[in-house]
Amino acid sequence: MRQLIDSGSPFEERIAYSRAVVDGEWVFVSGTTGFDYSTMSIAEGIAAQAEQCLLNIRSALLQAGASLADVVRVAYVVPDAAEFEQCWPVLRKYFGSVRPAATMISAGLMDPRMRIEIEVTARKRREAPEALE
Repeated sequence: MRQLIDSGSPFEERIAYSRAVVDGEWVFVSGTTGFDYSTMSIAEGIAAQAEQCLLNIRSALLQAGASLADVVRVAYVVPDAAEFEQCWPVLRKYFGSVRPAATMISAGLMDPRMRIEIEVTARKRREAPEALE
């Protein structure tokens, strides 16, 4: 059964996509930027944006019945590859014990304020998800 997850971001309606799509035990979370969707504001700096990306992703996963612990694949897109190391502590905070397969791509993003975009694929576990802090 296919389920669509919406975050409330205006980008989803404008561009015609879902924050996440659940297909059976699989959860595919779209590329997610560092916008706080409740205020449509974005922090300066890649580390703060990485943190908000992961909070947004965690919210989508929880709506899908999964958690960050279920993430099996992650892709990071950054406009400036030299900045990526600044977000490593944030990535360790959320994925340190999960250690999903990962790729980092350097490419331009839709808005020049965006310093990082993160996309994940998760596979739901049979037991209840654990929310990672």
